Amino acid sequence: MLRVAMLSYHTCPLAILGGKDTGGMNVYVRELTRSLGQMGVHIDVFTRSQDDCVPHVLHELGFGNRVVHVPAGPEKPLPKSELVKFIPGFTDGIRQFASGKGIRYDLVHSHYWMSGMAARTLKEEWGIPLVHMFHTLGVMKNFVARSSSEMEVPQRIEGERQVLQAADRIVIATAAEREQLVRHYQADEKKMITIPPGVDTGHFYPIPADEAKEVIGVPRDKCMLLFVGRIEPLKGIDVLIRALALIFNSGSFGPCEHYLAVIGGESANNGSNDNDVNREMLRLQNLCHELGIGSLVVFLGKRSQESLPYYYSAAEFVIMPSYYESFGMVALEAMACGTPVIASQVGGLAYLVEDGRTGYTVSEGDPEALARALIQLMKNPKLRQQMSRNATALAQSYDWKVISQRILDLYNEVCRADVPIPA
Repeated sequence: MLRVAMLSYHTCPLAILGGKDTGGMNVYVRELTRSLGQMGVHIDVFTRSQDDCVPHVLHELGFGNRVVHVPAGPEKPLPKSELVKFIPGFTDGIRQFASGKGIRYDLVHSHYWMSGMAARTLKEEWGIPLVHMFHTLGVMKNFVARSSSEMEVPQRIEGERQVLQAADRIVIATAAEREQLVRHYQADEKKMITIPPGVDTGHFYPIPADEAKEVIGVPRDKCMLLFVGRIEPLKGIDVLIRALALIFNSGSFGPCEHYLAVIGGESANNGSNDNDVNREMLRLQNLCHELGIGSLVVFLGKRSQESLPYYYSAAEFVIMPSYYESFGMVALEAMACGTPVIASQVGGLAYLVEDGRTGYTVSEGDPEALARALIQLMKNPKLRQQMSRNATALAQSYDWKVISQRILDLYNEVCRADVPIPA
């Protein structure tokens, strides 16, 4: 049986989505672990303990696989800027767990740069291969940062370079990520392999809109537009709000009453200790009122992964106006539910959303272009139906059964010591 140490240092795969540090990476680690478990791979997912009331070992991913919450620093949520100093303690906790259980892992698979820093130490000590996936890159996030508070910590760029040197293989989601790694980090292309994230098509599939609306409480005669993601500036939610205001002021909504549902962060009725998320939420809410569309935008807060197929299926379309996305798991989930996606033409979204077939791609930061794409789909139900069919068909090729087999093939390859890096 292949044994894998999966590292997700700063965020737990079991966490509820929509918080500042919970999103596509959580889904990726969780679903990949479950899918590989079905294929007979034993995986221990190591993450930093953020709650001393949660058991340190949980069996919630099935098939004998475990989530191990490693105490490293205070057992509470911390800003990423404070997490770097606790990486050695996290590494030591993994060491102690493996020793105490008498486990020898065949390889380590790390996610995000801080996990990679721990993984490079374990690779050297244990003499096993290291597979890494960055999910996002510090250089790219700094390019789109609009204030000093949004800039990444200096250690991140150097850390990413060190992980690139140490890793035996780098899993990348798209050709765009390959180009970014080569251009900004001078990464070795021979180490890279393109394997996109997957989607659980047994969970995300088209639900009749009237049934989906009934479950989440949307009146049948209303048309819901949907945003799903973290509440932070690089997601471009303000661009979407401005586009909505342009449509509202032009009278282009038509006979159906439209509104925008925003899933992510905390709803207006819930408190949060995350000041960054609170500030951005308040900024967006104030923008809605300034533009006179406060009644058209509903901030729903976090929603469980179990409920998302109902929201996707109830929506006319999903909008992702991001300034940066390494891939765009939300887009893939929405398309699996037969929902067209309108997205910025950035990163993975430019590859995932097929312009004119499964939705539209528009220039980032352009409310006018986004408004035109929204109007085009609002006024053309036949086009939406065709895009819906195309989206569902495309998503089938990203089923986790397909993707996890490619990951397993990669694992088997790197575990054969006599197989060199491909030329």
